[in-house]
This record gives sequence, C-alpha cells and structure tokens, in this order.
Amino acid sequence: MIKIDRRKEDAIYLQIVYQFIHAVKRNLLEEGDLLPGSRKIADELKVHRKTVVAALSELQEQGWVEILPNRGTFVKNPESNGTSMSTTEAFKQPPHLAPYSFRKELILDMPMLEAPEKYYFTDGTPDYSVIPAEELVRFYASMVKRKKKSDDLPTTTEGNLFFRDQLSYYLNLTRGFHLSRNFLLPIASREQIFSILSRLLIRRDDIVLVEDLSYFLPNMIFSQAGAKLKTVPVDADGMIVDRIGDQFKPGEIRCVYLNTRCQYPTTVNLSEKRKMQLLQLAEHYDFIIIEDDADFESSFIKTKGESLFRKNAGNRVIYTGAFGSFLDPGFQMNFLIAPQDLLDEGKKYLNIFGKPNFMIEKTLGEIIHQGDIFRYQRKFQKIIAERKGLFSILLRRYFEEEVTFIVPGSGLAFWVQFKAVFSLTVLQEKARERGLLIPSNCLYQNKTVTALRLGFAHLEEQSMADAIYLLRAAYGDLVDGSTS
Repeated sequence: MIKIDRRKEDAIYLQIVYQFIHAVKRNLLEEGDLLPGSRKIADELKVHRKTVVAALSELQEQGWVEILPNRGTFVKNPESNGTSMSTTEAFKQPPHLAPYSFRKELILDMPMLEAPEKYYFTDGTPDYSVIPAEELVRFYASMVKRKKKSDDLPTTTEGNLFFRDQLSYYLNLTRGFHLSRNFLLPIASREQIFSILSRLLIRRDDIVLVEDLSYFLPNMIFSQAGAKLKTVPVDADGMIVDRIGDQFKPGEIRCVYLNTRCQYPTTVNLSEKRKMQLLQLAEHYDFIIIEDDADFESSFIKTKGESLFRKNAGNRVIYTGAFGSFLDPGFQMNFLIAPQDLLDEGKKYLNIFGKPNFMIEKTLGEIIHQGDIFRYQRKFQKIIAERKGLFSILLRRYFEEEVTFIVPGSGLAFWVQFKAVFSLTVLQEKARERGLLIPSNCLYQNKTVTALRLGFAHLEEQSMADAIYLLRAAYGDLVDGSTS
C-alpha cells in the first residue's frame, strides 16, 4: 500500500501520510483495523522509526488513526458519517446554465489561450528559473524563524514599514527618485493597481486616453469602470502628443495612461521632447497622467532616461511600477507612487482585494537590505541581453526581408511586423498544428498592421531556435506554400 520514492521532493513521512489516507479512502484499510507497531512498519518500509512516528502523529492530528496507550494504533476514517449510501440522497452537480440572471462583462474576456504546447510564445514574460526559487525560499524561511510566536499587529506593521523603507531606498537608488515611504504603496498585482486607480479616479463617461494598439489589461479595467477610451496614434517616438491638443479641449480629459519606456505592444519609448509636451498639456488641459513603468527592470542604462514622474515630481503624474518582476511570481511586488492622501484612500481597497502578505514583504525587504537584489538584477539582465541578441539573429536568419523589427531597448518582447498581408488567426492555427502556440494577445492586425508581439525571455537557446523555426514553417505554409 505504501511505496517510498526518495526522488520526490515530499518528505518521506508525508509520503507515508498521503498514501495511508489514500488506502483508507479506497477501503484497503478499514476503520478499526489494528496497525503493526512503529518498529515493524519502519522495518517493512526501510525507514527510520522516527519517520514512522512522525507520520502516525500527523495522521492522528488529522483524525485518520487513533492511538490508544497499551492497546495499539487503530485506523479511523473521519470522512465516514456512519450513514449508508442507500439512505443518503446522491449528490447532484450544479446545472450548466444558472437558473438566475447575473451580470456578464464581455469587456473582461481575456485574449489568451490555455494549455501551451511544448513550444510557445508569450507577450513578454521572464524565465523564472534564472533566479532559483530555493534562494528566495531560504530568505522566507529565515523571516519565519525570526518571527516570535508572541508577535501580533506590531510585527506585521513593522514588517510593512520595513519593506516600504527598503523599497523606497531601492527606487531612489536605481531610478533617481527622492521619496520617503509615505508616498509609496506596495500592491501585489498590476490588476489590483488598475482596479484601485479606476475606483479612485474614474467616473462613468470620463474620457481616458490610451495609445493606439495599447495594453489590454488596463483598457479592460478602465472600460469596465465606465470610462470612454479614446486612442492616440503612436509612431517611432511614442504617443503623438500633438493629437491631444488637436482633438480635445481643456477639461474634457480625465486621464492619460501610457508606458513611456516601452510602449505596449510596439516597445517604442516616448521621446524627451514629447514627455515635456505631455506634461505641459496635463497642466493646461487639467488631466492626470498614469505612467506605467513596469519594464524598468528589463531596460539597460543607456535607454532608461527620466520618467515623467521624476520630471514632474508627481504633481500631475501617478507612477506605477514592478519590483522583482524576474523573481518567482510568489515573490513579485508592484507599487504605486502618488500623493499621500490618494494612497491613504487606495489602502482601503486592499481590504477588498486581500490584505498584504507581510511575511513576503519582509522577505523582499531583506533581499534589498542584504544587497542580493542587485546580484539577481545583474544576472537577469545578462541573460536577457544574450537572449535578445540571439532572438534578433534568428528572426533575421529565418525571415530575412519578410519582416521588420527593431531590437527593443526595454521589455521582454519584439514587435515583429510582416510585409505581407494575411490572416494572423490562420497563422496561429497553422503554428499550433506544428506544435507552436501563439496566444491571441500576441496578435495585432488592422487595415495597416499585421504584426506579432513575441516574447523571447522565457526561451532558452534551443527552444528559441525551435520556436522561430516552427513559426517560419507555419508562415511558409500560409504564404508561399513552403513546408520547411
């Protein structure tokens, strides 16, 4: 009934526990059965007796065995309610269609495909294995061991303040800011940030300007909050700011949302001239700028430039960014920088979305405090630079003059434009037939654009070569009938 697999990560005593419970559920062991002594079980399984004792103790705590002094250990089944199936009405599944009305939001449909093939592209995600999760877990374990059992609210508050202090220090050092923790609000996810901002800033029919071909996630959330989204064209220098003054009057615009460093999906950055134009317009036209700088950690020194927030000191700019975006997702953090009264109001919504995990925050604070974040950053950027260069070489090798692209200075994706006009959804189907998944959020097509946003950072060298080869083969099937 119980087989030990020493290759598994699960502790041996837990393997015994899991398989014992499974045996009881399958009626291989029945309630009231007397178990052999711990020494005999240990001999049979070829494990230390203390391992068996630990397993039996865990089973007793969960109610699967009863240990009676001087009598022995007896099997129990806590899931048995003592009633026969014949006297208990069979459980029924819920209906496929709800027999009542509820609100549906087509706006919130996600343009993604599940169940990736062996090879797949993303819209730009890192390789989370670059920074071993074991290192992060060691930091976390250290924080847990330091926590005293008597600690309550003071410790959690202290942990939060510690992280905010460390994060503000890190942002001041790396981004040239000069801010205290009072102007910084850590938030677990970008979805939560945009949801909070939509509740704080947007009323129904407010006009929110976004870039043409912009990031679907905030667009969905702002639209769901009742905003009217209006698009502004983008060229090689980013958002064409002059169009704002041409199309709108002072007081008509509530917010402008954009990524100045790495526009989504085209990866272009906003020129310094247009940054100053946008800030002047914000003052004259009385609107707020939401600056998304989520790609800062994947940019290189020569391409960083000053953010709108740093130029404006936050008077018209709300700044949102990511910390540790290259770490295991459980150890990532996002944040808002804004006037203190707005952040105080924003904190109230954290009670709706789920209170912060203070132990994770303390762990991240310690990673900054010990200086390891800089080591992780250097390792991440080195690998990103290598993979970005290889991706560029492979695109040129397989597609030659059939596509145009510019190696992005920031971000983890290439904007690849095809010279031929064809259906991207058919290309998606052809690629999947060959074992390559191209998610729908990577496809961009209108009357003038046939393009893919292709993430490269999650692909190791061989996988990258295979993925681009399969993409070219699918393109050949579609456009020129090639089979290779």
